Amino acid sequence: MAVATRELGRTGLQVTTLGYGAMELRGAPRARDTTEEQAEAILNAVLDAGINYIDTSIDYGVSEERIGRYIAHRRAEYYLASKCGCLVGAPTAPRGQRSAHVFTRENVVAGVEQSLARMKTDYLDVVQFHSSPSRQTLEEHGALDALLELKAAGKVRFIGMSGTFPHLPNHIAMGVFDVFQIPYSAVEREHEAAIAAAARQGAGIVIRGGAAKGAPTEGKQAGLQWERWRQAHLDDLLDGMTPMEFILRFTFTNPDLDTTIVGTINPAHLRTNLDILRQGPLPPDLYEEAKRRLAAAGSAPRPVGE
Repeated sequence: MAVATRELGRTGLQVTTLGYGAMELRGAPRARDTTEEQAEAILNAVLDAGINYIDTSIDYGVSEERIGRYIAHRRAEYYLASKCGCLVGAPTAPRGQRSAHVFTRENVVAGVEQSLARMKTDYLDVVQFHSSPSRQTLEEHGALDALLELKAAGKVRFIGMSGTFPHLPNHIAMGVFDVFQIPYSAVEREHEAAIAAAARQGAGIVIRGGAAKGAPTEGKQAGLQWERWRQAHLDDLLDGMTPMEFILRFTFTNPDLDTTIVGTINPAHLRTNLDILRQGPLPPDLYEEAKRRLAAAGSAPRPVGE
């Protein structure tokens, strides 16, 4: 069965509603070590399954190189999204620390050129500013102008923002971004109103965190997400679904979503995610009741104007 697609905002790209997050391919020391064989297998399994949106970043370790090594010969089968602003040539940050980001014209151009070379392609479908910098940061050293010029030159088809509060409302108001990548799940609904606002402007919406990694889906019963899940008392709504199934279907049910990126190195997990997608959205009454209970437990949209 074909994977459902939606139009990525005004870009016209028909993207599968399940995308692949290639962060899982970054390897040690930032994540668990993965072999070249595992990387080759999962990337080709993604394409063989019909998924056509792959998201990566300069600072995801060896992720970009692996994409170039193992699926560059299948480039016509997928849309490729990466990031910019990550400091080119910076050493890998230790686990738990954020990599350096520098928003200058020179670093943006160097980053895109490096991504093109690593992934053995002449163009990137989407390049997103990483780390949600302020408008002032984007403009003061020419970072935004540089990305727009790369778009005009055809090296980048569409520009985006990997955005969060507090700067996301300003990013939306700028009206320049074709795509927004925003964290969102049933137990992390803070950006729900901002997602809707960006979609109303015609921007494509890419969700990350839609499987709520770290919530009860992963067997971890600690942290804010788990506490929200526990306090929402959703068990009677599951109707045979696992928490993982429910949370991912909740994400797919958001009417403003175009795709959600989920990462794995396990082909069985990939098949499970596809099976969940094929179950379709949650029934409307169940979805609304879940949102009501989740809001009461602290997982609620934050007003965009705050």
